[in-house]
Amino acid sequence: MKKLYRSPNNMKIAGICGGLGELMDVDPTIIRLAVVILGIATGFVPFFVGYLVAWWIVPKAKE
Repeated sequence: MKKLYRSPNNMKIAGICGGLGELMDVDPTIIRLAVVILGIATGFVPFFVGYLVAWWIVPKAKE
């Protein structure tokens, strides 16, 4: 069973999107675009709070 980790190799801000991309075997750029579109569609506050919570909860992967 795969687990979600923040990617140390494929990160722009915190590695959340890179970790999701590695978990789902999808290009992290697609995940980043989807996150930006969802952030714009829902307003930036829920996106920002959710990203901060994920940054705090999801552990960083070991190299």
